[in-house]
Amino acid sequence: MIGAQTSWPSPAKLNLFLYITGKRESGYHDLQTLFQFVDFGDNLTITATDSNEIVLTPEIPGVEKEDNLIYKAAKALQKAARCCHGAQIHLEKVLPMGGGIGGGSSNAATTLVALNYLWQTGFSDEELAQIGLELGADVPVFVRGFSAFAEGVGEKLTQVSPQEKWYLVVRPNVSIATADIFKHPDLTRNTPKRALESILSQPYVNDCEKIVRLLYPEVDKQLSWLLQYAPSRLTGTGSCVFAEFDSKFDADAVLDKLSDNVSAFVAQGRNLSPLKKRLADYQSAKTPFC
Repeated sequence: MIGAQTSWPSPAKLNLFLYITGKRESGYHDLQTLFQFVDFGDNLTITATDSNEIVLTPEIPGVEKEDNLIYKAAKALQKAARCCHGAQIHLEKVLPMGGGIGGGSSNAATTLVALNYLWQTGFSDEELAQIGLELGADVPVFVRGFSAFAEGVGEKLTQVSPQEKWYLVVRPNVSIATADIFKHPDLTRNTPKRALESILSQPYVNDCEKIVRLLYPEVDKQLSWLLQYAPSRLTGTGSCVFAEFDSKFDADAVLDKLSDNVSAFVAQGRNLSPLKKRLADYQSAKTPFC
């Protein structure tokens, strides 16, 4: 696939619920969470090359190339496959950093899946997920590409098919560091571990939401506003909050009411990642190279 310019989606994800069930001696937290993708995200335009150089555009202010998860994913795959190919990768960035919707992890996963196909390195999803795990705890979810119930520290995944609802995702103008939330002394760390069937039968909760609302008034204000219109929660440990709707019409109606000082988008939940659909299209030649 050398020399072919290809286009790859890098979708956002939502944590439909997040429960903290314990803390390990290592400092990591045990959790139970439900990941679902949405049909909105970044896009990577990738051209495989004969050179072993990884060229990224555009530069991201404040992020060195060696610290960029796209670059790290490409180099990790090169190393694992002992591959001498390279790539030119252009990122169209629309997902906010620090929003809790998986932008960086999704970028890394898209890079792994796309280059595994373009370089023909032949790794399975499980093998790519193991490479991705070294880059971040959420990367394997994006690599595998199906909605998942996650346990442990997020590494134990069970495929699930929640309703593909419409979501209004809103990001107040703050960025939140995950470490600051997980080290907070008042974070709930003893939610009882439950079977998935039990969790699905009850209203969803994010155990991190209380701390984020306490520390970040902008998030608290935005979430309070959304709750007037629909069930709404924090996703992950970032600043993004979301409201869920049964139709795009209803989600768009609330989007129109938002103030201009926040960024927001409407998207539909997807149990199969748009990335996996694009890969399947390329493999079956349904989607021609750009």
